Amino acid sequence: MSTYRLTAPYERPPLKRRLSGFALAVSINLGLLLVLMGLGVVPSPVQKPAGMTVVNFLPESSSASSTRKREEQRTHVERQKPVPKPPPIILPTKATIAAPPRTKSPAWVEMSSSEMAAADISKLGGAGAGSAGDSDVAGRGPHGETLYAVEWVREPTDAELNGYRPANAPEGYGRIACKTIPGNRVDDCITLDQSPLGSHLATAVLNAAWQFHIRPPRKNGRPLMGEWVSITITWTSGRETGQ
Repeated sequence: MSTYRLTAPYERPPLKRRLSGFALAVSINLGLLLVLMGLGVVPSPVQKPAGMTVVNFLPESSSASSTRKREEQRTHVERQKPVPKPPPIILPTKATIAAPPRTKSPAWVEMSSSEMAAADISKLGGAGAGSAGDSDVAGRGPHGETLYAVEWVREPTDAELNGYRPANAPEGYGRIACKTIPGNRVDDCITLDQSPLGSHLATAVLNAAWQFHIRPPRKNGRPLMGEWVSITITWTSGRETGQ
């Protein structure tokens, strides 16, 4: 009777023995690894995402395209608008303002007999003589200047003077000298004389002078500003008078 007998390991060829031992060891390790992974002892390897760049090709929005179209249409319309040309500048070829005609003056001037008599230079006074209408000279100023007589535009009233007259002052006068300024006024006044002495009437005239209205003196028909004039106020029992 025939019998089956297992082959002993040492009876197997050497290559087969090695392969079977390697396969057994791998299977044991895999089994252990699966058991450990199931228990959570060995974490599963985390797969890192591969580095990549994602490019999205999205169409332009409708609003952006419409805005660009409107700008292009506006630019097109502005380019088509005609540019107004400036009006031409026309320069006059002839003078628009006519010059007055030249008239030849006669060699002589016709004058009446009265005009010839007035123009007679033989009847004129010597140098330094005043002409008609010049102001009268009343003396000399504080530094030797010409002192002219006063010519009132309006004489001061009693109310304007009595407020400056000293109390219990006697009858008398006060004389001052002032410079003429524009507006028929006076300035820089100084006292010259008074009567009786010590009555302070000249000081009263000096204090009231800011109210005076006088004409500036005249020489050769021309008013003189900054010239000295003599002003005298006399107090009597009736009323004050100015000279």
